[in-house]
Amino acid sequence: MQANELNILIALAFIIFTSPYFSKILRIPIAPVEIILGSVAGYLGFIGHNEMFKIVSEVGFFYLMFLAGTEVDLKLFFTIDKKILKTGVVYLAILYLLSALLTFSFDLNRLFILIMPLMAVGMIFTLFKEYGKNEAWLNIGMLIGSIGEVVSITLLTFVGAYMKFGAGSELAFSIIYLSGFLAAAAIGYKTLNVLFWWYPQLRVILMPHYDNSEKDIRLCMALFFGIIALMLYLNLEIAFGAFVAGTFIATFFDHKKDLPHKLASFGFGFLVPTFFVHIGSTFKLNAFMIDGVVRDAALITGVMIGFRLAASTVFLNILGLKNTVLFALSHSMPLTLLIAVATIAYKSGGINENFYFSFILASLTQAIIVTICIKILMSYENKNLQKEPK
Repeated sequence: MQANELNILIALAFIIFTSPYFSKILRIPIAPVEIILGSVAGYLGFIGHNEMFKIVSEVGFFYLMFLAGTEVDLKLFFTIDKKILKTGVVYLAILYLLSALLTFSFDLNRLFILIMPLMAVGMIFTLFKEYGKNEAWLNIGMLIGSIGEVVSITLLTFVGAYMKFGAGSELAFSIIYLSGFLAAAAIGYKTLNVLFWWYPQLRVILMPHYDNSEKDIRLCMALFFGIIALMLYLNLEIAFGAFVAGTFIATFFDHKKDLPHKLASFGFGFLVPTFFVHIGSTFKLNAFMIDGVVRDAALITGVMIGFRLAASTVFLNILGLKNTVLFALSHSMPLTLLIAVATIAYKSGGINENFYFSFILASLTQAIIVTICIKILMSYENKNLQKEPK
């Protein structure tokens, strides 16, 4: 085993074990702590480029998206209050409108129309770990965020294919494959819905209530790796497929109440921290010294959070002021997708290296600032509840 691999393993062991303690001391969520520690470890030379580490971290990201999917019951889209759904669509439309106005007003790269409204539910899912499933702003945030992520990944798939292959047959095939996958997912949902309605005992056969063979975990892992293989074959965004696979687990196997906890215990104990540590290690701390990087990162962070706060005002009548702010903040951490788009733009020549570093720094800054702000707002609410007379 190479010395580099030994250093990575030792650094991972230290960060995974100590991050909860640093989180408690610093009073910030674990994910940003893991990112910060990953950056420090990379700067000190404990973590360098390693293909195996990169692959494991990517699996961690896909697993995080799979876990995020397990929090979304597809049946909710058919039972949700139509007012909330319509308001969510208006909210997303305002985000893209503001991004287009900014892009054309300052003659920025057209990619900014896609970048500024980016939405990802991976970090939203980590909020469930801390604040539970009874917060209205978080439940609505996950629901609207799921729609926003589907839009983001769909556009990212098309733009990525266009930048890689141009407006040729490859782009057409990407559109066809993605449309086919979405159609197959819809047909699969309808088919399973009818099948489990006629044969409800089939759910228990596939995932027994009590089973020493862990059939429930095995089925989830089979679905998880199967969807990765399919997305690789179709050359589509793997994270999107993993998320969709997770929603099927949540929708059709809700009788297994302990399943999400079992899946999350493994993910947040190993795979997900590995992903966050890797993300941190990709950002070089000496980029702070490059002229304009910090300034541009601050502008990107401010604009992305500001746009979401502005657009979320459509939810004021539904959520109230404080919960609307929390809702907007929950969408202000498109960590992984922002890095993915920045990478695509940099490799295609759409942005230079300095802007690339700015986007990486902005993605990390958003995750840290937003989670701290949410923690402060929630702590303030809890203190007020404790002061209320019983």
